[in-house]
Amino acid sequence: MMSARPTADGIELARSPQTELRVVRTFVATHVRLYREALADVLARDARFEVVGAAGERREILARVAEVDPDVVLLDPAVGDSLGLIRELADPLVGVKIVALASSGAELDVILYAEAGVSGFVTCEESVADLVATILRAAQGELVVSPQLAGALLRRVTRLVRERPGDSSEWVLTPRELEVALLLDEGFSNKQIAARLALAVPTVKHHVHHILHKIGVANRGAAAARLRQRGLLDGTRHG
Repeated sequence: MMSARPTADGIELARSPQTELRVVRTFVATHVRLYREALADVLARDARFEVVGAAGERREILARVAEVDPDVVLLDPAVGDSLGLIRELADPLVGVKIVALASSGAELDVILYAEAGVSGFVTCEESVADLVATILRAAQGELVVSPQLAGALLRRVTRLVRERPGDSSEWVLTPRELEVALLLDEGFSNKQIAARLALAVPTVKHHVHHILHKIGVANRGAAAARLRQRGLLDGTRHG
């Protein structure tokens, strides 16, 4: 792990011989200007990094990343539609690595961001040295998480294995997921499903994400159509 020590003009980051192979082109994406400028300033003082840009709004982030072609994007999850933004940036055609800044560490958040394409997580409790190490390792193609976050991802993999049907031609939905699927089939929005089932809207989004993932489709309409084809939605409707 890197170490950092205060100096007269800021933070000096200790060098590690193994990581001085190339300069990592880095882009900072957070809507808080002070946070954005501070991160850019700290990284710009380290010879292992070239800060190629910074932005705070979704549209500007996408435009600037396409323009400057960074190796790693530091993304604040508080940016609007952060999951959608991660999926676009993590697209193989874009080809950047993403490090989630100030990640909450909550298991659901970790799972959703990892599935969207994040390559590394830096929690609110970690240091500048931890951030530097995470960026360098993410740039080399590693998935970088703390032991606690790794545990959350491992539990997710374990659940997926347990849910996997013996016959790949069928899917296993939980009772709650089936309830959500029925309402998807009826054209309900996430907000309407939440009201009907007395759930929080983020919980409904989580169920919808799992349904799409299990069935292997990209949108809600395709999920409902595929489930109808298999007879899983026949003869049951919410009144």
